Amino acid sequence: MTDPPRHFDAIVLGGGAAGLMCAAVASHRGRRIALLEHNPQPGRKILISGGGRCNFTNLHCAPDRFLSGNPHFARSALAQYEPRHFLELVERYGIGWHEKTLGQLFCDHSSRQIVDMLLAECEPAAGSRGSSPVEVILNARNIVVEREGNLGFRVSSSAGEFRSAALVVATGGLSIPKLGATGLAYTLARQFGLRVIEPRPALVPLVLGADEARWTDLTGVSAEVIASATSAPGRKAAAPAFREKMLITHRGLSGPAVLQASSYWRPGEALTIDFAPALDGSEKLLDPLLESGARRDVVGLKQALRAILPQRLAGFLSEVAAPATWSNQAIENCERNLRRWQFHPVGTEGFEKAEVTAGGINTDDLQARTMEARNVSGLFFIGEAVDVTGHLGGFNFQWAWASAVAAGRSL
Repeated sequence: MTDPPRHFDAIVLGGGAAGLMCAAVASHRGRRIALLEHNPQPGRKILISGGGRCNFTNLHCAPDRFLSGNPHFARSALAQYEPRHFLELVERYGIGWHEKTLGQLFCDHSSRQIVDMLLAECEPAAGSRGSSPVEVILNARNIVVEREGNLGFRVSSSAGEFRSAALVVATGGLSIPKLGATGLAYTLARQFGLRVIEPRPALVPLVLGADEARWTDLTGVSAEVIASATSAPGRKAAAPAFREKMLITHRGLSGPAVLQASSYWRPGEALTIDFAPALDGSEKLLDPLLESGARRDVVGLKQALRAILPQRLAGFLSEVAAPATWSNQAIENCERNLRRWQFHPVGTEGFEKAEVTAGGINTDDLQARTMEARNVSGLFFIGEAVDVTGHLGGFNFQWAWASAVAAGRSL
């Protein structure tokens, strides 16, 4: 005999960053929440993030740091819950933190502190009348969701059956399947008539093939560059450029600059690299070759490149970028090539190596202020499953917190 269904004010599917945050916020409003997580522990992606120290937000969070079919959609949620709000929560729990480059905030010690903080937020505060407990139910698999007329939702799972007036889907995207990523959010969205923009790997290394595969001989070499995806005809706006490190791998290109650009890259497009980002408009990388009496050959080119690039990279470029002749015009053309070098990736390393998923639930089908489905009352989608993808450096966590708070305040 099966147990009867258990009733809650809201059910949250997914015990990651967005799900935990949403459950906590709703419980502080006196709502009884069932949080269903199919893994044996919550917050697994939080635990591995930032090298185990969790890059939990970014001080420079702004809507233009997010990629979406509707670039304005994220504004409302991000305005409701800013980085300073999450930082206040972190400090209230006495969690030490530090800022790395470009406004990235990390825990001093362990990502586990963020997970423990969120779980603690799901517990009722001592003497508080405005908090209700969140019941965290682990190993809840084989999820099936049904709509019960206008009364709410019935969720069946390996952990039992649950009913509620509201359902929040926070099951994430397809990135890092070894942590349990599934396409459940997209399945549920389509089940209830919401559109899904084709999910794709983002913040992901790019793979080189054909003649460009010889670059992998430089595996382990890194250099500061400016990287950008070369926009194809018909692209609404030019892809932004990112000045950070590029790392050459055994399969292609990675490092922060390439990961950033990968979110905007599409198959068939080029990746443009400036190998001399530190030079201003008046400086030229190859000026030494144009000086009177300068050596104009591969050796001279290598010497000029070594002034700003790692030795192995300088040597490789001096061979593959060397002009056929050494006239002033040929050297100037070589300069332009080095400042706009084009790679032609044959693909990405896929969802296995992607930090996040781009695409997802079409934001046109969601209310920006609450994350509720426009045509299905009581149904919410938050976090990575939604077509909002942040840049590298804590922006995706901030979207998780902000979208979760927007939904949690509406339950």
